[in-house]
Amino acid sequence: MFIAGLFEVGWAIGLKYTEGFSRLVPSLITVFAMVASFVLLAQALKTIPIGTGYAVWTGIGAAGTAVVGMAFLGESREAARIFCIVLIVAGVIGLRLVSAEGH
Repeated sequence: MFIAGLFEVGWAIGLKYTEGFSRLVPSLITVFAMVASFVLLAQALKTIPIGTGYAVWTGIGAAGTAVVGMAFLGESREAARIFCIVLIVAGVIGLRLVSAEGH
């Protein structure tokens, strides 16, 4: 699941560089990351509930993309934004822990 989430971060960031899928190499890399992310998500969903899996996958993608944006793309690093990212991560961890207990 974690690797699927990392590929989601990759394709989300990759979208920025495809320029509307008009640049070949960034577009190919982005599409590869999309497919890899979905395939790995599908594999993970064989053993975990769909609600938990999807939430964890999108949480990793959302938080990871925001962190990469702040670290490498000059996006805002204000405290409220970082706090919200921490809330996403806490929610993902909480969902995974609760799901692990009930599964």
